[in-house]
Amino acid sequence: MATLRALVLTVSDRVSRGEAEDRSGPAAAERLETLGIATELRVVSDGVSSVRDALEEAVEEGFDLVVTTGGTGFSPRDLTPEATSSVVERSAPGIAEAIRSSTFGINPYGMLSRGVAGITGSTLIVNLPGSVGGVTESLDVIAPALGHAIALLRDETAGH
Repeated sequence: MATLRALVLTVSDRVSRGEAEDRSGPAAAERLETLGIATELRVVSDGVSSVRDALEEAVEEGFDLVVTTGGTGFSPRDLTPEATSSVVERSAPGIAEAIRSSTFGINPYGMLSRGVAGITGSTLIVNLPGSVGGVTESLDVIAPALGHAIALLRDETAGH
């Protein structure tokens, strides 16, 4: 299989304006790179149009995986799931369900995550929380399935 390429897209008004340091994006990139996935980082402001445009651009650029961090909560500007849903062609609900269910009994705020996951073309898009802990824990949950998921999207699974 060819090298997997991922985009980590941090969604944050404060980070995009330079008012805060991006900690969750680099944490996601570091975790993905330990899995052997070549990773690029970008930052966009909260909002449906900015996130949607960045996701569409990533799909056009041929990324295998796009991981968003931030914008999945209940605040009025947390619209990453809506932007993602406007881009995905096929949903992948098991991924978001696995992430949320992994927090039960550990972090009561996990149930407040509205993140979604889906497929556009041959790109898998996954929404993650905006905290460093949420990002790394979520990636640990889905890491075992990522390679196979991307191989399926690339139609590289002989005999499947």
